[in-house]
Amino acid sequence: MIRPYTSSDKTALIDLLKLNTPLYFAEAEEADFIEYLEQHLEDYFVVEEAGAIVGAGGINYFSDDKIARLSWDIVHPAYQGKRIGSQLTQHRINHIKANPGINTIVVRTTQLAYPFYQKMGFTLVKTEKDYWAKGFDLYEMYLSLAGKL
Repeated sequence: MIRPYTSSDKTALIDLLKLNTPLYFAEAEEADFIEYLEQHLEDYFVVEEAGAIVGAGGINYFSDDKIARLSWDIVHPAYQGKRIGSQLTQHRINHIKANPGINTIVVRTTQLAYPFYQKMGFTLVKTEKDYWAKGFDLYEMYLSLAGKL
């Protein structure tokens, strides 16, 4: 089940982030994630299975640029490779497509996760070494919605 985030999910999401650290996130990113949840949240969704949160991911909007950005995608390690991330990403793409003012979706990820987004139709447009933290490079990717109905 994919549903909107509520503040009562915060502790479970921090635990989920920790399960993915240091493989997918640098330790220093925990403080950034907490700040995001407390101050930069726009649309954020969680994935529940059997009452447990097994995934999460957000959307931030930059209406002046007609851009939406996928933010803070996290999937429980035991559920990776089981289509949770794909379902969550497609859910957010569909949510964004319902906004007629957005024509591009951006994701800023790492060298570790960018192949996943390539499979979802995103195109790599920029890389920057050690952007997030040492060993965590920026991979900026775009998905055009210009042809949407």
